[in-house]
Amino acid sequence: MAFAVSSVPSVKTGFRSRALSGLEAGPQQSLSFSVPKTKLSRSSHRVACVPVATATSKAVHTTKAPKAKVTDQVMHSLTAERLEVVQDLQDFAENELLGLLKPVEKSWQPQDMLPDPESPDFLDQVRDLQTRSKEIPDDHLICLVGDMITEEALPTYMTMLNTLDGVRDETGASGTAWARWTRGWTAEENRHGDLMNKYLWLTGRVDMKAVETTIHNLITSGMDPKTENNPYLGFVYTSFQERATKISHGNTARFATEHGDPALAKLCATIAADEARHEIAYTRIVDELMARDADGAMLAFADMMRKQIVMPAHLMDDGQHEGREGRSLFEDFSSVAQRVGVYTADDYASIMEHLVTRWDIANLTLESGEAAEAQEYVMKLPPRIRKLAERAAARKAKSATAAKSAQFSWAFNRDVQLL
Repeated sequence: MAFAVSSVPSVKTGFRSRALSGLEAGPQQSLSFSVPKTKLSRSSHRVACVPVATATSKAVHTTKAPKAKVTDQVMHSLTAERLEVVQDLQDFAENELLGLLKPVEKSWQPQDMLPDPESPDFLDQVRDLQTRSKEIPDDHLICLVGDMITEEALPTYMTMLNTLDGVRDETGASGTAWARWTRGWTAEENRHGDLMNKYLWLTGRVDMKAVETTIHNLITSGMDPKTENNPYLGFVYTSFQERATKISHGNTARFATEHGDPALAKLCATIAADEARHEIAYTRIVDELMARDADGAMLAFADMMRKQIVMPAHLMDDGQHEGREGRSLFEDFSSVAQRVGVYTADDYASIMEHLVTRWDIANLTLESGEAAEAQEYVMKLPPRIRKLAERAAARKAKSATAAKSAQFSWAFNRDVQLL
């Protein structure tokens, strides 16, 4: 995935009190709650992812451009001293980071896992694909489509990386190691959306016009991961997102196997393996930041956890769903993913725990009291998130007004069960 992924029932981190606050339903989350307020200052950081099924109702496609939904953006929060730290990573990027990209001649391509149009039995291959895909339930199909749409918004993610101070591609064809990394990463990620899109088109089970409209709207809307042009924040974000995407695609591979589609399972597992390699790359960048500037990296980690990792596709919009269902498309997509276990709030907490261990947060030697507070905050956060997610899910399950299903234009407006 271009960062990732994919669907996630988001964990809202609105800080209103030091005590655990009540649960709340946010406009873009299927599970949303507040976590404890921290006293952390943001001063040092400038902190101011078969045959066409019968439709239950005819889809209406719109071309209305989405409205801007992002406000209060902070930009260029990296201090001059920390910009120097980033600039000193050029040798690391050249000698270690670029080695995590695969040569083109050794890379898989989407056509390797799709019916061969030059083969005399091409149509038989397509029929076999369609027959297998009939066994994929609609809820898993919705997760596949949502993940594919997230992958297809790759132009936004490349743009995001090129907003980061000290590592951006200044010309579009710069020879710096950072620029070559970003272009190489983008080229590898580009295959993911291509492969998933073609597979889903061939199944005949997806309303591709509705999907294409969603992709168009998503790229038009962009995203605001709240990384503030700051590579410390940006690489914490990508470390988290690549692992999230690996988990999501890995789970879809497992479910595809369970439902009798080994070809789809191989497709998803291949993408998950790419995401795992990309995760290694981004976590190594943060390793270097931790080694050279532990306080700055610790503050960045805490800041991104405090603000919440925003999912790349949170502004997805098909022009129909919200008007019909009264909730955002992303909210209902996330709810489906949570219910079937493709990506859950528990996964979110598990990723936090993994990164805490991976970066040895408990044993960091920190100089400032502010960084020490950030360390304590991050160490305590994962179990609190799990508890709050469980309470949010329990409340939603008991709610008499909670939606139990939704029609998805992607699946010709068929009803799909929500969490």
